Amino acid sequence: MANITLKGNPVKTSGELPTKGSTVKDFKLVKNDLSEVSLAHFAGKKKVLNIFPSVDTGTCAASVRKFNQEAAKLNNTIVLNISADLPFAQARFCGAEGIKNCETVSSFRSGFGKEWGLQIEDSPLAGLLSRAVVVLSEDNKVLHAEQVSEIVNEPNYEAALAAVLA
Repeated sequence: MANITLKGNPVKTSGELPTKGSTVKDFKLVKNDLSEVSLAHFAGKKKVLNIFPSVDTGTCAASVRKFNQEAAKLNNTIVLNISADLPFAQARFCGAEGIKNCETVSSFRSGFGKEWGLQIEDSPLAGLLSRAVVVLSEDNKVLHAEQVSEIVNEPNYEAALAAVLA
């Protein structure tokens, strides 16, 4: 379980985030058109996984906007914005915000949150994903992993982007 907080109050997660240097297993998430997507769909590309509780909160929305802006500058890299939001909510947000340089995918039909140690087990956000950023190499090795210790804070964008460019 990660040591994180929500507005200073301790929050339990389902485990620990994959660590730098480890190779992650494939997973399935749901795209906005309700089809399934997996890491295998992005073989040969670096992946930035921007993971958060809900696109309908200020901090989560800010991270999607920031990574969308930065994704346009990245070569051979896909940014996946991952939350437990329904794909309809993700599509609504991305349409309204003009998010075109990255993809939003939902964990609502998968075990992703538990398998990656990111499912929030208690607090008002129970059942949602905690905030984290994971950067994967073309062969799914973890180049960078950040479990944001305070859920209301934004991730360290610079560290994640530096891992992509390294």
